[in-house]
Amino acid sequence: MGIIMNGVPLRSGQFRSDMTLTERTILTETIRCRGHRNVLSLHPGTFMITKDLHLTCKGDCIIAIGADKGAADLSPAFRKALSTDDAILFTKLTCRGISVTALSCGSAGMTLLHPTDLVWRKSTYVCGRTVGIGSDLAAKDLPCELVDYLRNGEELLVEMTVSTGGYEGHDQATAALNPFPAS
Repeated sequence: MGIIMNGVPLRSGQFRSDMTLTERTILTETIRCRGHRNVLSLHPGTFMITKDLHLTCKGDCIIAIGADKGAADLSPAFRKALSTDDAILFTKLTCRGISVTALSCGSAGMTLLHPTDLVWRKSTYVCGRTVGIGSDLAAKDLPCELVDYLRNGEELLVEMTVSTGGYEGHDQATAALNPFPAS
């Protein structure tokens, strides 16, 4: 998958900020981070990863630290696509062979300017670190085995795929576009 511009697949680095997104655009980002002994994974409404290297027990939504990207570090094309009301975001979290995929939405209200954090929310609240709203997953929903690995400081691979346009509803888009279908 990659950027589709005017029906033509583009190679990495070909997107220019003056280009407009077509009816259907698919973009990907990969983030590497790691768990921490204080990962609680208890929050019922959000999950978050951060570039910060420390985690206290108050951060019950934080599932990983030491991320190689914050919201502001996502590519301009990815941020532009995610900042639309028809954006659908698939986020695959993988740690030691355990994977879970979250489905959420973008929003025209997203600024994606936070330098260290990325937050997925079940609600529709948007701030500079929000990358997904209406998420079907929060920290408390993660598989126990995945959380145990994260508590042991294991690496977490976060694969984000955003798709914009061309579908009537999220159910149709999910069936057609999910890059991480259940096996």
